[in-house]
Amino acid sequence: MGMAAGPLLWLAAALGPAAAAGRYSPDWGSLDARPLPAWFDRAKVGVFVHWGVFSVPAWGSEWFWWHWRGEHRADYERFVRQRYPPRTDYADFAPHFTAHDFQPRRWARLFQRAGARYVVLTTKHHEGFTNWGSPVSWNWNSVDTGPHRDLVGELGQALRESNIRYGLYHSLLEWFNPLYIADKESGFKTQNFVLKKTMPELYDLVLKYKPDLIWSDGDWEAPDSYWNSTSFLAWLYNDSPVKDTVVVNDRWCNNCSCHHGGYYNCADKYKPGSLPAHKWEMCSSIDKLSWGYRSNMHIDELMDEASIIEELVKTVSFGGNYLLNVGPTKEGVIPPIFEERLLALGRWLDTNGEAIYESKPWRVQVEDTGTVWYTSKGPVVYAIFLVWPQDNVLQLSSPTPSPATQISAAAAGALPARVKVVEVGPRDGLQNEQSIVPTAVKIGLIDMLSHTGLPVIEATSFVSPRWVPQMADHTEVMQGIKKLPGVSYPVLTPNLKGFQAAFLEQGIAPLGN
Repeated sequence: MGMAAGPLLWLAAALGPAAAAGRYSPDWGSLDARPLPAWFDRAKVGVFVHWGVFSVPAWGSEWFWWHWRGEHRADYERFVRQRYPPRTDYADFAPHFTAHDFQPRRWARLFQRAGARYVVLTTKHHEGFTNWGSPVSWNWNSVDTGPHRDLVGELGQALRESNIRYGLYHSLLEWFNPLYIADKESGFKTQNFVLKKTMPELYDLVLKYKPDLIWSDGDWEAPDSYWNSTSFLAWLYNDSPVKDTVVVNDRWCNNCSCHHGGYYNCADKYKPGSLPAHKWEMCSSIDKLSWGYRSNMHIDELMDEASIIEELVKTVSFGGNYLLNVGPTKEGVIPPIFEERLLALGRWLDTNGEAIYESKPWRVQVEDTGTVWYTSKGPVVYAIFLVWPQDNVLQLSSPTPSPATQISAAAAGALPARVKVVEVGPRDGLQNEQSIVPTAVKIGLIDMLSHTGLPVIEATSFVSPRWVPQMADHTEVMQGIKKLPGVSYPVLTPNLKGFQAAFLEQGIAPLGN
């Protein structure tokens, strides 16, 4: 059945739940068996925030320090030479990370309007600077220098006041920490960095801020035996203050991604292409070239509204969560272009969020056309149309309607002036209620469309017009429609003299109107 109703339709189908419990031992077999807390799958939409000392040079990407001092890239060395005094070091950027204009409640309101159900903040990126007063990061944290503020704590309080879940991003490694460099040179046979820096910070974050989510990163160079990942996760799941609610990702060792942990990230901007067996999340960024703020970004390097919505829909249809990133400035301002994109996403979710939040994948995730994607919720199936066909005919081949099927629609943005409801085959010429869309369903759909403000609603059929039952069906449809003033309801029926199409009208609407 093809239906031109709006970007979103919901029809009838079904799906179900799961549960378990226990004490966890520090091995992946036990840890991986922990059921994912249900809130995460229900949430579906989150906002990622990359913010740190890298927001001061604000050039290239959040990997600025590594490209400059680790790889000695000529373009980064030239940038520093031209913009900063001789002998400038990365630590010299920290006092300029002021967060003067950081208003956590304003951020929380923006994220709420964007439709985010959770927010993840970088507490510490690979540069090692912490956005809270880490007890093991002396003079390289946001309380001792720069803002002189607990950025992690302030945002967490504002988000919880707005009923938004709070996630903490934390990098296991630090590029230039001498303890990490020494451990790396030993082939990770020593663990001074882990015991004196990484693990104390992770425990401090959990005990101090009680996060809903820990977004681990920086795992790729060493095994879990070096990071002590399994011991930390066993404590987190068994004895921490968030043991029943906390969610973690899969970046805990150099072979963990897509194999171990809570839900899977697998890779940045991961797109599985089909329905994975395990819960997953796609992290994406409005700035396609960077996660941190760049002063040198251009409009064509940013995702537009349609691209963001397309990524969201495809991700959720395949059972994933969508985490969309913004990079604030060193002053704590989310650039207006990022705000605009977030608010556009929020407006779309205001209309279509029922098909996203708390949804489950359906038995079919996408039509063969690649432009219609499905989600489901209990007995309801949602068909989300990413592209409006030029002929105004929206065609669904996967749902099988029955006399009990109910159809309704939501639309984000303007609908065209005319919508055509088309019944497609099978061409047996008979009004077979089992295989062709029942008359009652068509009447219900047309009635629903009448209330969308469309001036012309047209019903037609591809079934052979030579059969009397098809003519009778047209008559039943016309008699059953609850006509509204100002709406034209032409019905395409057979002209028995030569089988040419002609309009029979209830009201006056000339052919081609």
